[in-house]
Amino acid sequence: MMAEKFSLPELAALRSELLHGFDSRDAAELIQMFLAGHGYGVSAEEAHNAVCKAGMPGGTLEAFQRDLESIALVN
Repeated sequence: MMAEKFSLPELAALRSELLHGFDSRDAAELIQMFLAGHGYGVSAEEAHNAVCKAGMPGGTLEAFQRDLESIALVN
């Protein structure tokens, strides 16, 4: 099993921020900044896709974690 790149409390805070009124471009930039702060990069398109998934009804924190960990690119 792969080690988690991001803690659940960090992801919960990020997801909560994303769900509180950011437009999609600003939300994608927030994801890019979050990943950059952890030493990872991400394309703008993948960040936008993660934003869309994060806002889907019924989405779980674990699914959000998997999504971010799958798009995080080592800088």
